[in-house]
Amino acid sequence: MTINKPGGNIGIWTAATVAIVFGLLTLKSGGSVLFIDGLARKEAGHYVPFVLWFNFLMGFAYLTAGAGLLMRKTWAMWLSLFIAASTALVFLLFGLHVLNGGAYETRTVVAMTLRTTIWTSIAVFAYLGFQKKAR
Repeated sequence: MTINKPGGNIGIWTAATVAIVFGLLTLKSGGSVLFIDGLARKEAGHYVPFVLWFNFLMGFAYLTAGAGLLMRKTWAMWLSLFIAASTALVFLLFGLHVLNGGAYETRTVVAMTLRTTIWTSIAVFAYLGFQKKAR
């Protein structure tokens, strides 16, 4: 199902824009730590590799979801829901890592809280926007 109303839903447009910007920032920051042996890697401190790789790879999903939302594609709503759920799951696994004495940075807690909140919000806006348009 595709929703092509001129002007569209401002909530979906905003969610799509946030997703795309967040995706670009995620790829830049994660890629800098993963692939460039320099200041970004040193400043990352005790990063948790599975969290970093997850976030970096999800940056591509963020861009895809954002583009799909801009085009009003229903699959983008489902992708947004998947991103929100998988981010919450990785946050839970990160919490277990911390509880088991694993090294981490406080900014990872902040970043994962932000990611989970943003993607839950995007998924809710997308879901509500598509449900409203389907009626």
